[in-house]
Amino acid sequence: SLINSTPDIICFKDGQGRWLEANNAELELFSLTEVDYKGKTDDELAKFTPPILREPFLTSGKSDEIAWQSKKISRAERAIPGPDGVEKVYDVIKVPIFENDGKRKGLVVLGRDITERKIAENMLRKNEENLRIILNSIGDGVIAVDIEGRVTHMNPIAEELTGWNTNEAKNLPLQKVFNIVNEDTWKPVENPVDKVLSEGEIVGLANHTVLISKDGTEYNIADSAAPIKDETGNLHGVVLIFRDVTEKLKTEQELFKSKKLDSLGILAGGIAHDFNNLLTGLFGNIELAKLKISQESPAYHHLETADQALERATHLTKQLLTFAKGGKPLLETVDLKAVVQSTVRFNLAGSNVKPRFYLPDNLWPIRADKGQISQMITNLTLNAKQAMPDGGDLYVDAQNVIDLKADAARHLSGDFVRLSIRDEGVGIPTKYLEKIFDPYFTTKQTGSGLGLAIVHSIITKHNGHISVDSTPGTGTTFTVYLPADRSSRLQPVAVPGPAEKMDPVSGFILVMDDEEMVRNVSGAMLEACGYRVDFAADGAEAIEKYESAKKSDDPYDIVIMDLTIRGGMGGKEAIKKLLSIDPGARVIVASGYSTDPVMANYGDYGFRGRLVKPFQLKVLKQELNRVLEMETEGSSLHSGQV
Repeated sequence: SLINSTPDIICFKDGQGRWLEANNAELELFSLTEVDYKGKTDDELAKFTPPILREPFLTSGKSDEIAWQSKKISRAERAIPGPDGVEKVYDVIKVPIFENDGKRKGLVVLGRDITERKIAENMLRKNEENLRIILNSIGDGVIAVDIEGRVTHMNPIAEELTGWNTNEAKNLPLQKVFNIVNEDTWKPVENPVDKVLSEGEIVGLANHTVLISKDGTEYNIADSAAPIKDETGNLHGVVLIFRDVTEKLKTEQELFKSKKLDSLGILAGGIAHDFNNLLTGLFGNIELAKLKISQESPAYHHLETADQALERATHLTKQLLTFAKGGKPLLETVDLKAVVQSTVRFNLAGSNVKPRFYLPDNLWPIRADKGQISQMITNLTLNAKQAMPDGGDLYVDAQNVIDLKADAARHLSGDFVRLSIRDEGVGIPTKYLEKIFDPYFTTKQTGSGLGLAIVHSIITKHNGHISVDSTPGTGTTFTVYLPADRSSRLQPVAVPGPAEKMDPVSGFILVMDDEEMVRNVSGAMLEACGYRVDFAADGAEAIEKYESAKKSDDPYDIVIMDLTIRGGMGGKEAIKKLLSIDPGARVIVASGYSTDPVMANYGDYGFRGRLVKPFQLKVLKQELNRVLEMETEGSSLHSGQV
């Protein structure tokens, strides 16, 4: 009664494998309820079983022999078809029994239907596999921990960022695998998992959190930790999700830096333009005064000193214009090797810092603004000299780079020239490296904090790239990449001869400028050169006067137009209307905003020349002579620099 009441199958066999007893579950499974099974072997009973069960039945008999021979309890899972053809899985245990002398006495066969359990296990295994695939497909790092804060699972991204694989990290405390510190203080950050385990709520990391991987690599990360709860709300662990935001933060910092430079550029451009107008008046009047007195006069020395001071003021406005929003360099083919050698030597002259040049003869020329490149090299050289107060060597080397994208910057590609300037100075602390290009940031007792900001702005506007590497106490290396100009050939450097006297000139010049002081001093300078001069305050007046003079017998030979007129028509708009009246008009654009696109590519706008305020008398003469020598009709526009 006991064995017949259990749903498990039970069968007893003697030492020869003959059936002695079986419960109802066993007999029903093999359709033997109407068969006299006692005393018969499996082979003999096989003919009474349905064909679909015959093979499993005989296979069961073979496993009996294995149990006998092993003399141990055997266990196996067996699939047995049901009457409807659907297989059921049984957990079968076979217990061999022996006499005291070791002879076979009997065999007990026990079997339990585990079909539902196997289905559940397969579903669970499938769910776990699906979960593994999902976790491994997530672009963020995922770490699961148990209720004691020990690692139970990591996806590949988490393995990559932490430097630990799942097998190594499993059962380790999360703090050992997930090492996080504050970016500013470098002190350990409270582990978010601990807070989740104590409060049972989702927790996010604070900003400026850095993950230090097993090999020491540092990642800026953002993350959150959430509790793992069952249906009843019981806490079973925590899942931590985090991502590498290092590049994102760098991009945001670069964008923020760019916006600061743009804001400064708007202010700087306006100041520099107005200041250059003032300098034009000062330069012109000083030069006119020098023409009227003897060089032996005591006053002449003071005028020379004032002239030198104005040169320094002009340099200041050039620095301000470097930040001008939208400004473009005045590009030409530049011999970088020559500019580097002359600039570095000049700035180190008389100091205890010695230059060491490694500049190949086949170095490509670059497409650049020679003045700005010289200024950039000056700032880097002075920065290095100040870093070596006790002297040392400054190593300057350059190299052609065919594929910049593979070398330094993903956002740039093409042919570049790499320039490296390395000092042996005090170095820059790591915490300052990301700030050194910010305007007005400086760690020096003296200085404006504009030097490296100007360097960054110049290189950016040349579509180049700059990086810095520094070790405190060892030195600093600035690496600059500038676009090469392989299609152009460098012209031999002309050796300056003795100054030639300017031949007497004549002509009629129209000066258009909204600043009365600029008009007056420009007129005086032109008259000193031998020209007749007329004036206009804006574009509309200039066009009216030009058209009237053209109809008369006394037309203008050249028009000098200010690019920017407050509240009126400036040179960019005025030249279009002027050329529609006279396509052969010789027009020179003048501006204190030297980095304006019109100044950079004046020929594209119809101008024949340009004057950058403040201009000296010699420069004014040279540009006027050059433009006057052009053919009136059909001439190709010259793109030289003044």
